[in-house]
Amino acid sequence: MKDATSFRVRKNSLYDNKSNTPFKISRSKFNNFLSCKRCFYLDRVVGLKEPSMPGWSLNIAVDVLLKKEFDQYRKEQKPHPMMVRHNLDFIPFQHEDLDVWRNSLKGGISYLDEKTNLIIHGGIDDIWFDVIEKKLVVVDYKAQSTNYPVLTRSYLNSEWHLGYKVQMDIYVHILRKMNFNVSNVSYFYVCNGEKTNNKFENKMHFKATLVPYKVDTSWIEDKITEMKKVLDFDVPPDVVTTCEKCAYLKGGKNYF
Repeated sequence: MKDATSFRVRKNSLYDNKSNTPFKISRSKFNNFLSCKRCFYLDRVVGLKEPSMPGWSLNIAVDVLLKKEFDQYRKEQKPHPMMVRHNLDFIPFQHEDLDVWRNSLKGGISYLDEKTNLIIHGGIDDIWFDVIEKKLVVVDYKAQSTNYPVLTRSYLNSEWHLGYKVQMDIYVHILRKMNFNVSNVSYFYVCNGEKTNNKFENKMHFKATLVPYKVDTSWIEDKITEMKKVLDFDVPPDVVTTCEKCAYLKGGKNYF
């Protein structure tokens, strides 16, 4: 195993307030800013790296299979059975850049916020097209395994799903800045792995549920402006008492 390092070495991943080059902020880093300004600053300005962790392999597998499935209906420009089941006049949206939009490492969806010189970007799972309203509908795939049914109210009100709603708000905001006509209603395509079978038999059954979410993008531009101000600070913001990472770093420092 190679020695672990505390700080990033790629200079283009660090914010420099003296540079005129637009600085990229991913959807996940934006969410980090909302969670804790100090940790965000230490990451983007100081370059302090968070410990790495493996990817969610099973969740990724569900995403890949769903994309393949919807791409077949996209190719045929026909509604997916889930759309038919919910009486939605939708078809999978077809666009030459869709594969780029799905991959945040290759650019994803993005736009330059000219007031702050920040590029806001992220990778979407899927986009559907409302053939009646002529609007794009943003869809995010979610894989989980719980013992209770997926219900819209409880799913959206869960403390752990607050970030999901923020994620969707940001995606819709970006697409609108890319001059697309985007619906206020988005969907989480939730695949719940069931545990009721008596045997594994090398397969897992999932129950898919469509959870509608009405987006709210009204807060985003003010937060981008605030994020730019934090990036320009000369010193990190104060410790956030509700942040577990701040508590961990402070505890380790105080112990020694």
